Amino acid sequence: MLTLKVSGMTCGHCAQTVTKAVEAVPAVDRALVDLKAGQVSVEGKADESVIRQAIEDAGYEVQGRA
Repeated sequence: MLTLKVSGMTCGHCAQTVTKAVEAVPAVDRALVDLKAGQVSVEGKADESVIRQAIEDAGYEVQGRA
């Protein structure tokens, strides 16, 4: 499982947006967003750089691994 710190998520809609963006990446099985911690945990075999790009394309900033 890959866990990334994501900044800019402030509400449930933000969490849904990040979840949908990450789950749209091929080879991602599931994305779990922890809004309070500002993290997204990703299950699957997708490339980390593709996941990061999907989050950034959705309008959020990846600060690194959690």
